[in-house]
Amino acid sequence: MKRTDVARMIDHTILKPEATSADVARVVAEGAELGTYSVCVSPSMLPLSAPPGLKVACVVGFPSGAVKPEVKAFEAARAVADGADEVDMVINIALVKEGRADELEAEIRAVRDAVPAPGILKAIIESAALTDEEIVMACGAAARAGADFVKTSTGFHPAGGASAHAVALMRATVGDALGVKASGGIRDAATALAMIEAGASRLGVSATVAILAGLDD
Repeated sequence: MKRTDVARMIDHTILKPEATSADVARVVAEGAELGTYSVCVSPSMLPLSAPPGLKVACVVGFPSGAVKPEVKAFEAARAVADGADEVDMVINIALVKEGRADELEAEIRAVRDAVPAPGILKAIIESAALTDEEIVMACGAAARAGADFVKTSTGFHPAGGASAHAVALMRATVGDALGVKASGGIRDAATALAMIEAGASRLGVSATVAILAGLDD
């Protein structure tokens, strides 16, 4: 794939807790220069001054997901009010582990209601912490709740980030109905291309400069 094609699949991300406003401004400038689809930031950094054509994404319930659904919904609504085009919510992983699919679906739907169209909702399932069966369950709940994307990882979990196996399983589960975002541990062009080959339609990365440098025009 060409560099410009991959760039348009990237959410250029800065979520380190110590990131300053100056750091975020640098990432916005990089995103605009590199032609990424969006920048992804923490809620406290909103509103952002982003140039036309560069979308703004924001995380919710991040990074643990262990937050009440109504709190996630409030956080998401505030992010939208502050100008977020897209919201990446972390699901409650315990609901998956305990097989509580209906409650998981209800949680995601609560946030979906707070992010009305044309807003985009991504459900982060923390795939590295799940079995294959749990990945399928989480993706099914996200699809039924009306999410636009399922996303592999926060990048903060000790179990790890994205894998081509998880991405392929997520794509097989949701088909063409939802997008699949791979994130966590994608630091070079080869890994990025492997995720795309596995079925990712969006990449969440902070190593955007290095990834794109490894691709041809």
